[in-house]
Formats: sequence, structure tokens, C-alpha cells
Amino acid sequence: MSTRPLTLSVLDLVPVRSDQSTGDALAATLALARTADDLGYHRYWLAEHHNMPAVAATNPPVLIGMVAGATSRIRVGSGGVMLPNHAPLVVAEQFALLEAAYPGRIDLGIGRAPGTDPVTSYALRHGAGGVSDEAVTRFPEYVDNVLAMMDAGGVQVAVQGRSHPLRATPLATSVPTIWLLGSSDYSARLAAEKGMPYVFAHHFSGSGTAEALELYRSQFRPSAELAEPRTFLTVNAVVADTQEDADRLALPQLLAMLALRTGGRLAPQQLVEEAEKVEVPQAHRGLLDAMRSRWVIGDPASARDRLEMLAATYGVDEVMVHPVAGSWTGTEPGRSPAREQTLRLLAAAGA
Repeated sequence: MSTRPLTLSVLDLVPVRSDQSTGDALAATLALARTADDLGYHRYWLAEHHNMPAVAATNPPVLIGMVAGATSRIRVGSGGVMLPNHAPLVVAEQFALLEAAYPGRIDLGIGRAPGTDPVTSYALRHGAGGVSDEAVTRFPEYVDNVLAMMDAGGVQVAVQGRSHPLRATPLATSVPTIWLLGSSDYSARLAAEKGMPYVFAHHFSGSGTAEALELYRSQFRPSAELAEPRTFLTVNAVVADTQEDADRLALPQLLAMLALRTGGRLAPQQLVEEAEKVEVPQAHRGLLDAMRSRWVIGDPASARDRLEMLAATYGVDEVMVHPVAGSWTGTEPGRSPAREQTLRLLAAAGA
């Protein structure tokens, strides 16, 4: 464990509440990103999910361009691009352009999961020319392709006995930092083998984190880009002035995750007052409590202490906070004040 102070970053799925349009949710994300930038958070990552009523983060490159353009210093990246949904050249082109526009500020996090339901996954891959599991099977090769095509020298492609140069952008002077993401040991092994930085989806899974990180660290092979293992922790967090307010603000996202895990109806995120009217079936209360126990929910001092403890437990000096606080009735649609407050209170508690 490093003795350096804890570094904080942000993960954003661009949640859509029941009182918001997609445009409102995007405005709230830009306000949250500016807050993180002003407070000194290190990086701001945006997820890729498709066909979900409560998530507007469908296109990380577009969102990254918006957030990078609205901020001044924070690193901005994908958490992550789901590579099997896209042609490797397209991903390489998108992030090479982002890096050219915002040099030294772009991260490319790559994942192997579909980030959606099977029908939407079929539609995504059919549109890209692939309708089988080939893209998942060839994931390691596709990662290599992205890495190679973003290099300033590009790659040489042999076609009919002739060699053709292929570059993501004509004259790159830098490349994004490329991370592998995962929620199982598969990506941990692959990242270790390739000498790449790696992040386990602790905020989503909540179990298996220690095993995945130990596997990554123990099998890591140094590369030209990375001499030693590099990772951080992702955590769902709700921080408010009091424990009671934090518990109430966490409820809408807890219920949304409960519906996702139990096959319930997915809908835009409820307001706090709406969520408090929901009667959770007895059979699901254990799962709800288990999820709550893995999240950081509390007042500033206790929440900051919990983050420090988690960082020490998993041997990291950076924690990426996923601020999942809901909103009260009457909240301005284009803002998410409780999410902004989570970032402010955590930053102030560590000052």
C-alpha cells in the first residue's frame, strides 16, 4: 500500500430520473463533471450501457468529448468501451481523435461484457457486421489491434500479397492510457499477461475483488508501457450531512439495482419520495441489505474513513467513486445536487 494520500476519481453512468429527459440528464452530468474538476478529482470515467430506461451513457466517446470540453484539467475516459460491440479500428479512431484534442487527459477503458440485453447486443453487433460470439472470443486480439492502430507508427495489413499501412489518425503525438476492465478473473489474467493497467468492477460485483487483484498482481508481466501493476478501486457512494439523509438518498439506486438483479421492471430512477413508497418483498430484503452493506453510505467523516479503509484493504491509493445519490421532489431537472454534494463532502473530509 502506498503512503501517498488517497486519490479520488469519479464514475458516471449518466442516470436518468423520473423527472428528467435525456437532455436534462446530460446537463446534470456536465454540472457534476465541472464539480469534480473544480474539487481536484483525478479522473472522470463514463460507462457504456444500452437500452436501459435509467441510463443515458450509451456512447462513451461522445460523452468524453462533451465532458472534456466542459472541464479544464481532469482526466476523462471510458469505464468502459465494450469492445465486442465495436470494430477495433472505430474505437482506435475515436480515442486517437479525443487524445489529439485533449492531449494527456484521455483514458480508454476497455471491457468484454455486452453492457446490455441479448436483443440489443444482437442489434449492436449485427450493425457492425458480427452476429456471433466471435467478437468475445477474439477479444485479446481486438485489444492488440486497438493498441497497435493508435500507435503513431500504425500497423501494416497484408492484403493480396501487399502491405497496407493502417493508422487510427494521421500524425499522433501521444496515445491515451489504455486500461482493461472486468468483473471476473478473465480480464485480470489478460491485463497481467499484456502488462496493462486493470480495474475490477467492485462497485457492480462487490465480491471477488481481492482475488482478482491478487491474480493480476501475482501474474503481472512488465511491458514497455507499464513497469509494475496499476489498479484502483470502484465504489458506489452516497454522502450527506447526516446518516439518515444518506440512507434516504441511496434508496432509489438500491431499488433500481434490486430490480436489475431480480428481473423486476426497469424504469427511470425514482425520486426519493417515490422510492420510499415501494414495499420491498420479504424475499428480496436480504439482497437489498447485502448491496447496501457494500456501498459507502454515510456522513462525510464516516464515508471518508470507509474509503480509506477500503483502499488499505485492497492495496490501492486511488478510489473511483460512483456517486449514486438520488434526488428529492422539486429538484432542478438539469442538476443532481445530491450527487454533487457527495463529491464535495468527500473532498472536504479529506482536506
